[in-house]
Amino acid sequence: MSTARASVKDGAFASTDAANSEKARLEELENGLDANFNNDSKRRVRSDAEKKLVRKLDWIILPALWIMYWLNYLDRNAITVARLDNLQDDLGLSSTEYQTCVSILFVGYILGQVPCNMLMTRIRPAWFMGGAMALWAIVSTLTAIAHDFKGLLLTRFFLGVVEAPFYPGALYVLSLFYDRHEIAVRISILFTANICGTAFAGFIAIGVFEMSGVAGLAGWRWLFIIQGIVTFVVSVVSVFVLPNEPHNTWWLKEDEKALAHSRIAEDTVQLRANTSTWTGLLETLKDKYLWILILMQHLHLAASNFKNFFPTIVGTLGYSRNVTLALTCPPYLIAGALCIAWSYSSGRFNERVWHITIGKGVAVLGFVVACSTLNVGARYFAMCTFASGVYSCNSIILGWVSTTCGQTREKKAISMAVVNTLAVTGSIYTPYLWPEDDSPRYTIAMASSAAFSIAAAILAWVLKGMLIRANRRLRETNPSTAVFYAH
Repeated sequence: MSTARASVKDGAFASTDAANSEKARLEELENGLDANFNNDSKRRVRSDAEKKLVRKLDWIILPALWIMYWLNYLDRNAITVARLDNLQDDLGLSSTEYQTCVSILFVGYILGQVPCNMLMTRIRPAWFMGGAMALWAIVSTLTAIAHDFKGLLLTRFFLGVVEAPFYPGALYVLSLFYDRHEIAVRISILFTANICGTAFAGFIAIGVFEMSGVAGLAGWRWLFIIQGIVTFVVSVVSVFVLPNEPHNTWWLKEDEKALAHSRIAEDTVQLRANTSTWTGLLETLKDKYLWILILMQHLHLAASNFKNFFPTIVGTLGYSRNVTLALTCPPYLIAGALCIAWSYSSGRFNERVWHITIGKGVAVLGFVVACSTLNVGARYFAMCTFASGVYSCNSIILGWVSTTCGQTREKKAISMAVVNTLAVTGSIYTPYLWPEDDSPRYTIAMASSAAFSIAAAILAWVLKGMLIRANRRLRETNPSTAVFYAH
């Protein structure tokens, strides 16, 4: 803990001027935090001032990021519901060409993530993320003018590039303000925007598709235009609402800035002072724990590849277009509620491995049932089950990244980007696991997703063993150490 305290006093996570001007206040707050910190497995007893601060953060940061992420997924996944309004036929796409347009977004997404998060430690997150949102709004709107495979392919690729900064950037912002007990549930709340974006995309599309023929445009073209305009308006507002770092967030008072900074510094294992961006990148790539987390998240996202085809999967139940779009909603609403509850449980008990294992077990059950029967009721139940099981684990894994790989500001930001970059590579190949001739069971995709889920759970246990040994070494090296790796 003495190492962490020294790093804080040197100005970790803060500018030199801000740290010097608030030094006395910061030391006072740190001493209070030391007295209230029990150990690595128990929650700190928080002061009234800290509770008030967390409530303030929740009411400002979470709604802003949630709305942005909701629009992020609406824009990204508009192609999946547009397919039900004859996008594929209007553009003359084959099944393989459509799958390529789905997957190409993630090529751009991968290329943009790490460079963007390296820049985020040097550019204020509010400006950077707001600007990226404005760009993806413009590109998404331009999808409406695509007239062939090449046009759709290009807009999807560039949409991936300009959307790349948002999600790892949002995780980085959360990691600057929330400790190990708080961050998983906040990530899960953020992730419900992803889930709700997918859930309500169908309902939004039902109304917008009725505009088919207005100004001579198909309904799916109006979908891209309307959602793009709304996204651009929100991007402008977000610049004034999003926080930067604790010491330069305008809507925090001076004592709140110091408290926000010090409580995260005290919660970081082996905290060190800020370093250069390139040093942070090298430290990130050398971290053996990070590579386990990357593979775990990769398998997790590969198992969730059904999201790009969910309207198509529900369509195999045999209902009309509008009923199919409506039926895509309940599985995601259930998954969203369970995601928050499961993440809260993980944070409350400071436990990750069993939560991941049980969540993945539920997902496997759903995948097996989905490809084992053609009974409509059983298959829809399976869709609710595998969606809930998969999404229950997402925020737990990403929160684990933040608490394990956050020794410096640069390493924390780059770790988030590297995990998302390499993990999302599964989205390039998984669309090809859903060939049309495998409908309605989609046995290849369901079996693959079950296998991915099992492998992710196994890796969680491997990482737990590694972190237990690391904590043992920390105790042996410095018996006074009070902050350990969480598992």
